[in-house]
Amino acid sequence: MFLTTRRAAFGAALLATGQLRAQSWPARSITWIVPFTPGGITDTSSRLVAQPLGAWLGQQVVIDNRPGAGGGIGTEAAARAAADGYTILYGTQGTLATNPVLYRNVRYDPLRDFAPVHGLAQTPLLLVVNPARPFRTLAELIGHAKERPGELTFATSGIGTGTHMAAELFQAEAGVKLTQVPYQGSAPALNDLVAGRTDLMFDYLISTRAFLESGRLRPLATTGSARLAALPEVPTLAEAGLPGAETASWSCIMAPAAVPAPIREKLAEGLQRALSEPRVVETLAGSGSAPLMLAGDGLRDFVGREVERWRGIVERSGARAG
Repeated sequence: MFLTTRRAAFGAALLATGQLRAQSWPARSITWIVPFTPGGITDTSSRLVAQPLGAWLGQQVVIDNRPGAGGGIGTEAAARAAADGYTILYGTQGTLATNPVLYRNVRYDPLRDFAPVHGLAQTPLLLVVNPARPFRTLAELIGHAKERPGELTFATSGIGTGTHMAAELFQAEAGVKLTQVPYQGSAPALNDLVAGRTDLMFDYLISTRAFLESGRLRPLATTGSARLAALPEVPTLAEAGLPGAETASWSCIMAPAAVPAPIREKLAEGLQRALSEPRVVETLAGSGSAPLMLAGDGLRDFVGREVERWRGIVERSGARAG
């Protein structure tokens, strides 16, 4: 009885300490780690949300791009950061759900080392090809790939990213073999695709729009459950005969595991407000995204389910990384 009382008192003291820290937090700028290069969807969507978040918190939110290892370098840095609420992570399907099962040497656990704060967005991808290639439809691409196993190359923004795993899922469903060419970010990958150094890529509307409008890339399909409003003529993979290849990348904000709950809750409130701003909603919709309005335990459960889902996909595809 005495031990139970002491534990309860200790827990109450920790809660009170966390509440006091939250009252004075933030007293300085907050570092928002993006584990990818500038220019891609992770970077642009971060900057979109960070500005209204910082305005609501009364402190600047600074974007810190730390690319490498499919997002693993920046993610590990966030996991090891001080648990004071001044470092947060832009987590993705790739860094949180697929890297831990794709890589053998990941030095962070997505559920043990991080505390979930709030979701950001869910975004389908586009399958885009260099227009000089001899396929104009998904069926023609699949036929070409089946005749020439491993010859066609697909660019990705890094091993384990959504752009990579969408391609692995596509290969498994279509019964084709492609060769990956990984980059440290979407921008350099798209530049080489446009230059003809690779053949195709799964990427996002926000990253590919300018190339599509100028005719330097050709869209063949979207991975979402419905056609994109901005590209109503482009079919979904399901409509093209591959319902099992449907997927959407997602993103969220995570904090180091020991960040006090009151600080995480304050952050979550700020993110919810930022994601509800008309400009943010409109911009996300224009890029083919929708806000992911999950927080706390709901977000933790979502990430846990995604880890298991992508574990199965990785095992089925045979994909592995060093």
